[in-house]
Amino acid sequence: MSTPEIDADECSGCGICVDTCENEVLDIVGSTAAVVNEDSCTSCGSCAEECPMGAITVEEE
Repeated sequence: MSTPEIDADECSGCGICVDTCENEVLDIVGSTAAVVNEDSCTSCGSCAEECPMGAITVEEE
């Protein structure tokens, strides 16, 4: 499985991805989203789907 990759230049820090993730993988650190609980990620892609800025990708390994 892979974890979300966040493009900090595109992330607006809105927190939608944090609210979307049921496994508490993401949090806002500083002013952008960051992976804070990598082991809980199921690579479902919901964070990437809900990101209005298109700043998150989740690729299969």
